[in-house]
Amino acid sequence: MKNIVLASTSTLFGEEYLAYLGPVIKDLFHNIPEIIFIPFARPGGISYNDYTQKAATAFAAWDIKVTGLHTFRDPVEAIQQAKGFFTGGGNTFLLVKQLHEFDLVHALKTAVEGGTPYLGASAGSNIGGINMQTTNDMPIVYPPSFATMGLVPFNLNPHYLDPDPNSQHNGETRETRIKEFHSQNSIPVVGLREGSWIRVKGDVIKTEGSRDSRIFEQGKEPYELQPGTELAFPGTL
Repeated sequence: MKNIVLASTSTLFGEEYLAYLGPVIKDLFHNIPEIIFIPFARPGGISYNDYTQKAATAFAAWDIKVTGLHTFRDPVEAIQQAKGFFTGGGNTFLLVKQLHEFDLVHALKTAVEGGTPYLGASAGSNIGGINMQTTNDMPIVYPPSFATMGLVPFNLNPHYLDPDPNSQHNGETRETRIKEFHSQNSIPVVGLREGSWIRVKGDVIKTEGSRDSRIFEQGKEPYELQPGTELAFPGTL
């Protein structure tokens, strides 16, 4: 049974790293003493070791040991034997490039679909969708493929921002960018505002957290879903 959390962000303003996700982390990794951390997104270009230590410090509060995937001689075998996963945020292009180049996408997808608990934040949530083409990140590298794990039958836009009516900014809004995506693609997109996440238990997918989620479907007006609402898109995978 799939057991997944795809969060918009790792850190809310004014809070410690992962603090707001504490209750859902304890539920997701219940009775699991050790997980693998996937540090490939490297926010700000920090090292794998430093990023892993940041995650390990946070998870110590829940008595969960964290080991970086980069430390294993055989990362595919490590994924196959893992008890749980956390993929941190950063740059989605870099994360997806590394996963494809190390041939890890299929192994990770298989493990998670087989029931191994998975937590993603930001870029780590983007890879739970069908592809990474609705990320906000700059293309600092070129992945072999934009395809991701397809753990949910839609794409995500973490850190989704509503237009500010008082702003003098003339650039495109997130909604505009997602509409551009839908001019070429039919995949639904869930805009995850900070403080919200997607919760998957088996075949049930729900929006959760402290904020509504904004839903985009090709040919339809965007609409809002409150936390606790089940997500279903007929005709998608």
